[in-house]
Amino acid sequence: MTIKGTYVLILRMNNDTDIIVGKLRGLKFKKGFYAYIGSALGTGGFKRVTRHFNVASGKNHVRKWHIDYLLPQTDVICAVLLPTYVALECTIAEKFSELFKEITGFGCTDCACRSHLFFSGTNPENKVAEICDKVTGIESIILRPDI
Repeated sequence: MTIKGTYVLILRMNNDTDIIVGKLRGLKFKKGFYAYIGSALGTGGFKRVTRHFNVASGKNHVRKWHIDYLLPQTDVICAVLLPTYVALECTIAEKFSELFKEITGFGCTDCACRSHLFFSGTNPENKVAEICDKVTGIESIILRPDI
């Protein structure tokens, strides 16, 4: 059985940088931390997170989603996994928008959200896990890349 759900990637950008992100064109990313909310409700489930880890490490060069352009420029701190069969990305994005700075238009082309990518000057891992736990009512799973 494939485990599905929603996930949040916690990324660290070590320097200010400009990145061309698909149709969004050049975006300026500040040094700091980013939280990206994604869906793993498709047939592969959380295998998508492994794919993201592989894009970040250079093992996969395919650029399919906005996040694929950002990943090679960052260090992946972890993925916060929320096993569920309910689409929670937009609910979590709404909660994140109250605490973190939105990167407008990023990762949300298939919904009405303003963003699915958020900036924090400090590592948001604990706060992200806390929010996710409250939304789902269960403890999130923290997955760290082996890279």
